[in-house]
Amino acid sequence: MTTAVAISLVVNGEHVEASVLPRLNLADFLREQLKLTGTHVGCEHGVCGACTVRVDGDIVRSCLMLAVQAHGATVETIEGISDSAEVADLQSAFRERNALQCGFCTPGMLMAAQDLLKQSPCPDREQIREHLSGNYCRCTGYQAIVDAIEITARARSGHVS
Repeated sequence: MTTAVAISLVVNGEHVEASVLPRLNLADFLREQLKLTGTHVGCEHGVCGACTVRVDGDIVRSCLMLAVQAHGATVETIEGISDSAEVADLQSAFRERNALQCGFCTPGMLMAAQDLLKQSPCPDREQIREHLSGNYCRCTGYQAIVDAIEITARARSGHVS
């Protein structure tokens, strides 16, 4: 019988204490125990990007990280960066450019896009594509997503066209 492990972390600005099984991944912990269902589970192998969250400021695939590994960490999900309005302009651009489609990949895309724009405020289209290369979308063909990120980068830098 496996014994639960106590963890303590900050999720979207709120202190969380929980008991988890040692093999529970972070994505399932967020979805099942904290009811933060914006973090989607797609491939469960870390290749689709639907489960992307930020841990201590870096984006990670939460399906590949155990919840116990997040002990003492700060975790931000799509709900947290949406509620804080950190990605409000990106969300608007995705909506305006029809980059949402079914929406399954969108939370991970937004997390990755925001990460890129923090690292490189004015990326070119190739940089955008490269940064999103670990995120799968089966609906949009990526063009609208790249457009939305490019438009957001230009607006944030004051170069609206």
